[in-house]
Amino acid sequence: MAFFLPHLTNGWQVDQAILSEEDRVVVIRFGHDWDRECMITDETLYSIADKVKNFAVIYLVDTTEVPDFNKMYELYDNCTIMFFFRNKHIMVDLGTGNNNKINWAVSDKQELIDLIEVVYRGARKGRGLVVSPKDYSTKYKY
Repeated sequence: MAFFLPHLTNGWQVDQAILSEEDRVVVIRFGHDWDRECMITDETLYSIADKVKNFAVIYLVDTTEVPDFNKMYELYDNCTIMFFFRNKHIMVDLGTGNNNKINWAVSDKQELIDLIEVVYRGARKGRGLVVSPKDYSTKYKY
């Protein structure tokens, strides 16, 4: 489903996508279209794109094609989702210790919608860090 979502093919396009959006959250998936985790995430992003179009816009960036942000945002994982609002990186406390990004495959549509909505509401209030509606820490799994 990655081919249905808009791709950003160079650093300038990524910067313009983040800079030009005034009223919506910019959701960027960094990774590769051929990666399994990214395929799962892209499927979920595509399925919710129409539902969140009023408060979020979704883009895909290939980290091999656009390596400009790999060191800046520490994009070492196969698939990474990051949020931006009015040219500001919005961090999300997911309970994992890494507040900068989501670095696993997201397959639940409603969870992702809720997460984007929390980011949007917090960012509109001027917050740079929002708390996820679900705790993704592993302390309860053992």
